[in-house]
Amino acid sequence: MIHGIIDIGSNTVRMAIYDINGEKIDFLMKKKHLLGLAAYVENNSMTRAGIDKVCEVLFEFKSFLDIFRIENIYAFTTAALRNCTNSREAVAEIIRRTGIKVEVISGDKEAEYDFVGATRNLEDSDGVLADIGGASTELVAFRDRKIISKVSLPMGSLDFRTKYCSSVLPNPFEAELMAAKAKQLLAEAAEFTDIRCRGLVGIGGTFKGTAALYNAMYNQAKSGSDIQAADLPMMIEHFIRLEEIGREDAILLMKKVPDRINTIVPGMIIARVLTEHFGCERIVYSDSGVREGFIYSHLTALG
Repeated sequence: MIHGIIDIGSNTVRMAIYDINGEKIDFLMKKKHLLGLAAYVENNSMTRAGIDKVCEVLFEFKSFLDIFRIENIYAFTTAALRNCTNSREAVAEIIRRTGIKVEVISGDKEAEYDFVGATRNLEDSDGVLADIGGASTELVAFRDRKIISKVSLPMGSLDFRTKYCSSVLPNPFEAELMAAKAKQLLAEAAEFTDIRCRGLVGIGGTFKGTAALYNAMYNQAKSGSDIQAADLPMMIEHFIRLEEIGREDAILLMKKVPDRINTIVPGMIIARVLTEHFGCERIVYSDSGVREGFIYSHLTALG
């Protein structure tokens, strides 16, 4: 049975199409729009323009689904709309205008889906999983493949870029402000104070983009998924001096992270703070996350 899964995130709105038959899941295709929804939040409220943008994208997705008679549609939204003071009203209007039921999932539930999706085929049975989104960062500590702690922190790549950056890329002072804020928020997560791990499991666009840059800068295979944590500070330093960035660096950003040029460095700064806090030696990027976790948790039994 064919299913359409729509994930309304703070950076992007994605639709993925799967053919699900029991435990057999075949990924068919995906479509995405880089919406930057977190930037449409003013005074902690989602603006009319932001609601209109979401509806515009959902209408496009719905048209595609209608053409192929795909009736099994599941849509959810995370921190982009979850944290707004007008969340209930905004989501209700989106549902009314588009006819697509949108579920607002909690930070805990998002972290749980992240864990289920990312660790299903993971070799390590212990560790910490991180999903750096546009407006929030989900952390899950696990042991023997079971969750022991989870938290959603109010920091993200687009959120930091909006609050701290005066140009396309942050300068050294702005980078320090981001790092200090990330350390403060992480320190407030008491359940993660004493957790340590050698490897951080990273999911989502920030880690995907960081892996792409890392592989290019360190002559690794394009499909490589391992990032040495000790190299993150140098990578960040490489891109926080805009006046010194040359032609090759500009080309690297445009080729490897064209949709995330504005947010990749803030995201890497959060990643660096996480690896330093947990004492990680490496980051392992996983291409599966919240959508796959949703499927494994809810849809495989339906087929």
